This record gives sequence, C-alpha cells and structure tokens, in this order.
Amino acid sequence: MKSEVLEISENINDGVCKLVLKGRIDSNNSEKLLEKLEALIKDGQTSILMNMSQIKYLSSGGIRVILKIYKQMTETNGKFNIEAPSEIVKNVLGMVALNELLVN
Repeated sequence: MKSEVLEISENINDGVCKLVLKGRIDSNNSEKLLEKLEALIKDGQTSILMNMSQIKYLSSGGIRVILKIYKQMTETNGKFNIEAPSEIVKNVLGMVALNELLVN
C-alpha cells in the first residue's frame, strides 16, 4: 500500500502558528510532521495550533510526534494544542487519554 501524502499548510496570525493537516499521519510520514514542528520551534514559535479536521488516520508514530512536541513546548512555557480533531483523531487520542490534554 502506498502511503498517502500528508499535506501541511501554515498560517501565522497574532503570534499563533496554525497548521492545517490533511491526509494520514502514519509511520511513513510522521517524520515530516516532526521536522516541520521542530523547525517552527527552532525559529522561535511559542504557540502552535494544529487543525486536524482532515486527518483520516493517526498512527502510534503520529502520537509519538504529538507528545514529543507537546513536551518540548510545555518545557519552554509554549502552547501546543489540537483544534477540530476528526472523529478518527478524537477516537485515537481518547484511547490513549490525551483528548483533555491536547484538544482545544
């Protein structure tokens, strides 16, 4: 099975970087998301909001990326949240007890 491309669009407004994600976050492309988020942090971004309304699949690799970035952001008093999670994302985050922590 060919991995679906993960599309990431970025918009910075009033100091908040909003990423709109579309597609699947699986083991083949979770590294792409990690690289994007780490680049934003390196560039000094202190508030990141990920819109995940168009995510069709979230793997354990994607959860690992989310937790890693959440930890990095909270250690530096930054803000990292998920906005408008798809039903799939809600279910996966609920199974690993992260809904209340991450969903805005």
